[in-house]
Amino acid sequence: MKLSTNNISRFSDFDIYLFKEGTHTKLYDKLGCHFMEGGVYFALWAPNAKEVSVVADFNGYDHTKNPMMKRDDDSGIWELFVEGVEEGFTYKYHIISKVEDRVLLKSDPYAFYCEKAPKSASIGYDIEGFKWGDEEWIKKRASINSHDKPINIYEVHLGSWRRKENGEFLSYKELAKELCEYVKSLNYTHIELMPITEYPFEGSWGYQVTGYFAPTSRYGTPKEFMEFVDTFHKEGIGVILDWVPSHFVTDGHGLGVFDGTCLYEHQDPRLGYHPEWKSAIFNYGRNEVRAFLISSASFWYEKYHIDGIRVDAVASMLHLDYGRKEGEWIPNRYGGNKNLEAIEFLKQLNSSVYKEFEGILMIAEESTAYPKVSRPVSEGGLGFGFKWNMGWMHDSLKYFSLDPIYRQHHQDRLTFSIWYAFDENFVLPLSHDEVVHIKGSLINKMAGNIEQKFANLKALFAYMIAHPGKKLLFMGGEFAQYKEWDYKGELEWYLLNDDKHRGLLEMIKKLNSIYKNEEALYSYDGEHRGFEWVERVDSTHNTISFFRRGKKESVVVVCNFADKKRENYRVAVPNEGRYKMIFNSQDDRFGGWSYENEGIYESEKVLAWGRENSIGFDMPALSVVYFKRVKDND
Repeated sequence: MKLSTNNISRFSDFDIYLFKEGTHTKLYDKLGCHFMEGGVYFALWAPNAKEVSVVADFNGYDHTKNPMMKRDDDSGIWELFVEGVEEGFTYKYHIISKVEDRVLLKSDPYAFYCEKAPKSASIGYDIEGFKWGDEEWIKKRASINSHDKPINIYEVHLGSWRRKENGEFLSYKELAKELCEYVKSLNYTHIELMPITEYPFEGSWGYQVTGYFAPTSRYGTPKEFMEFVDTFHKEGIGVILDWVPSHFVTDGHGLGVFDGTCLYEHQDPRLGYHPEWKSAIFNYGRNEVRAFLISSASFWYEKYHIDGIRVDAVASMLHLDYGRKEGEWIPNRYGGNKNLEAIEFLKQLNSSVYKEFEGILMIAEESTAYPKVSRPVSEGGLGFGFKWNMGWMHDSLKYFSLDPIYRQHHQDRLTFSIWYAFDENFVLPLSHDEVVHIKGSLINKMAGNIEQKFANLKALFAYMIAHPGKKLLFMGGEFAQYKEWDYKGELEWYLLNDDKHRGLLEMIKKLNSIYKNEEALYSYDGEHRGFEWVERVDSTHNTISFFRRGKKESVVVVCNFADKKRENYRVAVPNEGRYKMIFNSQDDRFGGWSYENEGIYESEKVLAWGRENSIGFDMPALSVVYFKRVKDND
């Protein structure tokens, strides 16, 4: 039976065409629950349903009260208009499948708001009408998020950054104030939120999603999350969301077997089920599924003014055998292990959102050597703007975990990353993944006694800021949280009563400020001309040095990863002149052991590492220092 009141439908024939073609990018304006004059409109895609009805608190969850009608015979869309219903009701879809008359009770895949877990109903909510105050931010965002600008990201899990005294979560409104003030004080340019798309199980940290169009209700309402984003934008800080198009949770109210058939996922578990995460894999070959996912990404950019999306687990999407043993996966049509449909989806996703939204970031968490992840689709790439540099992260953490006496045998862990540093546009991540699952905290990965651990961690952060690539640090690392991250509580804020932890936090503030203000540290991040080795082979002394070259100036970076001070250490400089030490990770103001603070050093015609100009200074143990040439009148 067709819908008799077509005048209320939000779908045009062209919408249906785009949906079935897989190119509709704004399905959130069509499907789901929408308030209209006189009532509320529902639309659902369930092509293999025999009957569908809306069950809600306004009808006592009686599936006979509000049956939906098929829009037509082949789109698979069901519609309903209910008069006199106000915002705030809970609802689900009661589906009777064509397959064995199976009965399913499903949440709305396009819901804007959901009940707090463990409840699972969708909530009728009007997301329109929020008054944004971030016009200036949006206007200048394209220049802020550029490859030649500083991008320094503070990664956050909202539920465990800080909590109330009674252990309850802070709300979006409370986090907007407290978290924004904190991030701004530390001189970060962006925050990245671990997934806030609605999810049922707290222990999944948000990576097992049920609501791809709903910010989790754990911390408040959708409009309160809009206020959260708006607050950060007014303070000049970008907001990046972690987003999971690689797999979805199999809870009964979610997307799995949605209309009695595998609508969003593959039927064959060798394609449609991920054994490592025990979750379903999207069917990227189905046009309507691609449109669903691209619409989700577009939704967060349009409706919530998000500045970037970090796409989770891209490697698992690209490879059919990811996390699988022989016989547990099906090769592609050429006999290989590449997921050709997922590759085309990612290209379509990136092309679509970059075309539609100016100045955004698309970041891939991709852990393999798959080529051209962050290169344009027109050049044969996947079209992402950036890719996480997992190789740099693993090598660096391994190096800093070694006693200095053994580091001389592992110098390549420091130097190898430069060989490929410019193949992609990289983000250097020290993320949540490195401080969970019995991996320990960052401070406890460092070698040595407690003083040496702090020295090593400061040196790691300073080395990271100087290395080509944008930056990301997970919360707690900035003040050396001792415990491994636990989503069930807050960070160990009491540690800031200790001078060592407070000193590290002060160093982070200074280091981030230098990064933002020294153009040489970021402008050529993705280009060979932005980096030049000075010394990379002195493994016996655990030292390296290099120039970060900018458009006008250079920064000289010197790293001593030995546990011994080097007196009258000579480092080459790019030109003759006076050089100021602008940063020292072992500055005594940061709780370090160095008496060498920000002094001025005159270059001399003394050969060092094949260069005619050099300066001599006492290099602290386990430290990283930066020098910058100063004008004669400075």
